[in-house]
Amino acid sequence: MDKAQQDALKKAAGIEAAKLIENGMIAGLGTGSTVRFLVDELGRRVQEEGLQFTGVTTSRRTQEQAEGYGIKIVDIDDVDHIDVCIDGADEVDANFNGIKGGGAALLWEKIVAVNSDKIVWIVDQSKVVDVIGKFPLPVEVIPFGAAHVIERFEKRGYKPVLRLDAEGKPVRTDENNYVVDLHLERIDNPQELALDLITTVGVVEHGLFLNMVDEVIVGDPDGPRKMFNPNKQH
Repeated sequence: MDKAQQDALKKAAGIEAAKLIENGMIAGLGTGSTVRFLVDELGRRVQEEGLQFTGVTTSRRTQEQAEGYGIKIVDIDDVDHIDVCIDGADEVDANFNGIKGGGAALLWEKIVAVNSDKIVWIVDQSKVVDVIGKFPLPVEVIPFGAAHVIERFEKRGYKPVLRLDAEGKPVRTDENNYVVDLHLERIDNPQELALDLITTVGVVEHGLFLNMVDEVIVGDPDGPRKMFNPNKQH
């Protein structure tokens, strides 16, 4: 699939997801290439249809894009709930386990997600997999002692790689932390891995989002299709 085809599928998923936002809602707006299409469509609805809603973003990038359309963005601590959070995902399997953090926003994404009444992911069909793990698993770590955390991951066979930018400097998250990507190829015991990572001193958060999502909107050549998590109430 070439980039133009993939973008078309992402755009279709983003436009479909934008229908979930209604007047007066508080909406969590995720981060990434698919969410960019969502925000474009929400911006169009604000300007052409007079849609009024409040957004809580998972990154400064999304905040800037949304505010450019006149969408009201507030801090997460200024709202008592979020009606729906719409975000992308790097991988999602049939058990509704996912990997997120390819855009280095996993910590904010998880904070917004756990404070949302409903979580919806928008992906193109290439992100739907049998077993998660082919996409390198992002782990956010504080810079102090990061080399020791990486060494510990190496000993556990996690194949860690510190994420670097184009200039060869460590990528910094919105909280100024580092991202270490684990090249695992497949994750057969995600719950076990999640516990191991989050209890490692120096780790702030990991990109395993396990059984959290309510609904996945998949950009498909035949049109967007929806996957509903049977473990969640609908």
